Amino acid sequence: MTSSTSDRSALGAFLRARRARLTPGDVGLPAAGRRRTPGLRREEVAQLAGVGVTWYTWLEQGRAKNASDQVLDAVARVLRLDAAEHRHLMVLAGRGTAAEPGPPVDLRPEQTALLAKLLPYPAAVQTDCYDLVAANRTYRYLFADLDAYPVEERNCAWLMFTEPSWRNSLLDEDTVLREITAKLRTRQPEHRDDPRWNALITRLRQESPDFVRHWESYEVVGDRTQLRRYQSPRVGTLDVQFQSLWLDRARDARIVVMTPTDTATTQRLERLDSLVGAAPAWTSRDDSADNAATGA
Repeated sequence: MTSSTSDRSALGAFLRARRARLTPGDVGLPAAGRRRTPGLRREEVAQLAGVGVTWYTWLEQGRAKNASDQVLDAVARVLRLDAAEHRHLMVLAGRGTAAEPGPPVDLRPEQTALLAKLLPYPAAVQTDCYDLVAANRTYRYLFADLDAYPVEERNCAWLMFTEPSWRNSLLDEDTVLREITAKLRTRQPEHRDDPRWNALITRLRQESPDFVRHWESYEVVGDRTQLRRYQSPRVGTLDVQFQSLWLDRARDARIVVMTPTDTATTQRLERLDSLVGAAPAWTSRDDSADNAATGA
């Protein structure tokens, strides 16, 4: 299957999922008795968007090519797509170019210095597909010893779905796992030719039924600051703001940081840092100690 065929198939799946979540009343249509399937009918979407039913059916079946921006915008309006969903629609329809697979992220001294200076707040350098490139001391020991995992498993999505010590830390498990999957769904079309992305999605689909369930719901979301509640085995409950900030957009490098929302969490993070204070202030994927700064 070519990339363009795959994208058209994904576009159809996305449109069907978004159509299924709407009712006639949501778009100002009268209810027309019992329906065999949830959501709007294809002909209703086509009518409201001002396109032919056959053409819209082809769009959902992955058979339509070269849909105009005007038509796509009209379909987005009818399906009540938000900004992130609208952008996802346009990327799947070929309005965004796939990113070329690039080299691994090169850590710069100022980036690793930032990780150390953010202590005791947990912070890490992460890629778009959740690979953990480097992490400071409190992030590494927040749930378990990150450096003890093989390099290929140091991926936040993989650990949250498949590693019990990470997953058990989630006090709002379903919300977090759904958010992770939705972000992967949103970003994946722009990385469809990247073998690292394809390998991650394949492994998650093979190993986690929960990932498959969320993946097939076809939710997409944009980046946003999130309130998160974790249960650390070392220091207890942590209430934090989880933020993601770009470091290098060209290489999909972000810094993620957890900042406390209350005094109790601040004190618990300080205690965590003191408990693991003998560990290096940061380590990277390349090696777990040789490149690490010693001391906070």
